[in-house]
Amino acid sequence: MSATGRDDLDEEAELSDARVAAEPRTERDPAARFDPHGEAAPRAAKTGPSAGAAPNGETDPAGETDPGAREARPLVAASWRRSVRARVSPDGAARVELDEDELTAYREAHPLSATMPVIRELMGAYATDGEHLLAVCDAAGRMLWVEGHPGTLRKAGAMNFVAGARWSEAAAGTNAPGTALAVDRPVQVVSAEHFRRPVRAWTCAAAPVHDPHSGRVLGAVDITGGERLAHPHSLGFVQAVARAAESQLALLGPAPDPGRLRLSALGRDEAVLSVGGRRLRLSRRHSEILVVLAHRPEGVGGDELLTLLYEDESITPVTLRAELSRLRALLGPDVLRSRPYRLAGTVDADFATVDRRLASGAVAAAAGEYAGPLLPSSTAPGVVRLRERLAGRLRAALVDRRDPGLLADWAYSAWGEDDVVVWRALCAAVPAAQLPPVRARLDSLEAELSAGATDLQRTGHHTRA
Repeated sequence: MSATGRDDLDEEAELSDARVAAEPRTERDPAARFDPHGEAAPRAAKTGPSAGAAPNGETDPAGETDPGAREARPLVAASWRRSVRARVSPDGAARVELDEDELTAYREAHPLSATMPVIRELMGAYATDGEHLLAVCDAAGRMLWVEGHPGTLRKAGAMNFVAGARWSEAAAGTNAPGTALAVDRPVQVVSAEHFRRPVRAWTCAAAPVHDPHSGRVLGAVDITGGERLAHPHSLGFVQAVARAAESQLALLGPAPDPGRLRLSALGRDEAVLSVGGRRLRLSRRHSEILVVLAHRPEGVGGDELLTLLYEDESITPVTLRAELSRLRALLGPDVLRSRPYRLAGTVDADFATVDRRLASGAVAAAAGEYAGPLLPSSTAPGVVRLRERLAGRLRAALVDRRDPGLLADWAYSAWGEDDVVVWRALCAAVPAAQLPPVRARLDSLEAELSAGATDLQRTGHHTRA
């Protein structure tokens, strides 16, 4: 485990991405090619005479070769699939969601504002001298700062790569800051690897920035420019800047109480626990145990805990005791106690924080803390109830609030991309200028629902016949 809490597997993946960025791209097995539109291979046609022109005026090799003739990296192929599922238009443009006044107020209150002096010191001259851009976005993919070479800024403005625009993967397709947030690790996207055609003349590298105390993703830092950024050093550089930003936040923020447990379980299948200066990634079963115990600080008896954790009624108490024994060995004897089973000391759980924010009426703060469903792949009955209750309460509060920004954060997230109720609320809340893409997305979702209902009716009719 590294000092920032990232394990060796993450580090290995980052190095792998860097090596791939430097490899020459050659045609390989056509069966390995990824097609986002259901054909044999992705056929991203040139968008015109300027398709191969990089932002700095140099030639972009992506404009010379059909991306379908190249094998997509697994990371990129997976991102394209998510972009297709999110119904991102290959020829669309990012939406500007925050006007100047809203952006100024939002930036000043955002935690990453405290890191901008460090980010500018490390990246400012490099971006300007290299005709690149430095960009910082929030956890929802909204650009907060976009700075750098004036000429490159003008060209980036043509595709709405500007402060106030949303560049999350679900809204803008495969791109470094959006995909880095989606997979929560540093990512480099080179020219034709971008999902949207207007962005394929660009290359970018981005890394997420985390709260050093809770581990929550705060946003991402990005370097964007021409083909000269298609080098593994770009990925390492932006990763170093992100870690410098996290170090700055650690210096500015209060030192965490070593006696408090911090549990992060939203938006991840394996929870992360901070205890006694250690940051531990837990197994799925241990994650479920800690979520249940954090929710029940008074403690849970063995028989009840068994029913909260296991769907299968044939699981015996011996199995549960073995899991608890392994968890106690990992955490230490003073952390996990028995009779009843409970956690010693105070537990700061991210899902409990969201619940408290909602209870106090602070809907925007609750939405900002919500990093995704609670242990999304868990089928433990106790976790499922907590997950559905929390998501349902937050979703209802967002619909009642009718704030287009908050609704868009949910709608363009991985868990809200097919939520028809929220898309309807967003359609009713957005200004007229932003309505067309939202209306198109809602129409598509409702058409799918209608088709699904028809199929069910047909199935029922055939069954009766």
